Amino acid sequence: GLRAPRGTALLTAAVATALFLLATPNTYKTFYWPAASVSHTLAPVLAAGAALPLLAARSRRGRAAALVTALVAGVFLGTLSEEASVVALVVLGAVVVLAPWVLAERVRRFVRVWALTGAAGVAVGTLLLVTSPGSRNRRERYDAESVSMLAPDSLVTSLELFARVLATVLTTWTYAGAVAAGALLGLLARRGPDAGPAAPPPCRPLRLLALGALAFLVSGYLCTVITYPVFGTRVLTTERTWNDYLLLYVLLLTAAGALAGRAVRRAGRPARARCGVAAVCAAVCAATVAGLAVPLYGLGGDMRARAERWDAQDRFLRERAASGARTAPYTPNSVSRMLEPFGAGGRNRWPADCVADYYRLDRVTDGRAAP
Repeated sequence: GLRAPRGTALLTAAVATALFLLATPNTYKTFYWPAASVSHTLAPVLAAGAALPLLAARSRRGRAAALVTALVAGVFLGTLSEEASVVALVVLGAVVVLAPWVLAERVRRFVRVWALTGAAGVAVGTLLLVTSPGSRNRRERYDAESVSMLAPDSLVTSLELFARVLATVLTTWTYAGAVAAGALLGLLARRGPDAGPAAPPPCRPLRLLALGALAFLVSGYLCTVITYPVFGTRVLTTERTWNDYLLLYVLLLTAAGALAGRAVRRAGRPARARCGVAAVCAAVCAATVAGLAVPLYGLGGDMRARAERWDAQDRFLRERAASGARTAPYTPNSVSRMLEPFGAGGRNRWPADCVADYYRLDRVTDGRAAP
């Protein structure tokens, strides 16, 4: 029965979206690089979108659609991202276990069924993923030089690394925009004149927020645990894997802001005071968006310069291959710490082998060492 002025909901969603997509330390890898954005940025968005039919269900047909959506989205998510699947399973499991503590009795049973259906879909998709040839090849490639993720040292180190990730995330000031956008929504939302008597809420908001915070911490740590054997301490610089649980963080900040805004409105403050709080929130939203624009402008220049160098080198390598050459020099064109051939002081050989295969050469040499 709540309504907000036109554009308020869109503003809240836009700010939250911009922060999720662009506020991470390495926007290129989390947003522009398809290998990361599909598995680690798009995946949690799809998981959150699968909850929309549940929120809109008002009839038997709507509830059936919500269940089908949860099942199909769960299977798809399981085949797309191990980390996003972990987050989904933690959230859905918490809903099933803690539903009596959070949800009203009239919605509790169906929400539990919906959560179990989604979890079953994720489990099926994950099974398909881990038994696939690509997943087996990846495990064979890394397992020989990796420690077990369940080893005590691995669990402790993962906890330390996640704590350092949290320190980075919690001190990134632009995320304050999510709180401000949510507060605007809470301040401006009102019951419409034709809404009728207020219905009891389907959940306990503060408990739901606490449950979300717990799910964020647990899922973030578990994501670090399963990525540590592959990346080691580079988990701290593999920001793309953070996005699997950062969407939950942004949603929690927005919800906390909405609850704070509603509390200010219900406190009966004078209209002038509420307008002042709304103005401050709007200014914070504008400042955070502007704060995102500056590094994006610099990144755009770096990407443009790299694209020009890459196109020139692409033409050169194709011409060399067409002329019958079996080797050719390759000059790395890195942007935002992206992995390139001859990286890590020449220890990373496999990217160079991929480049040679792509251009049908026997090998490529380091162009920086050429006379």
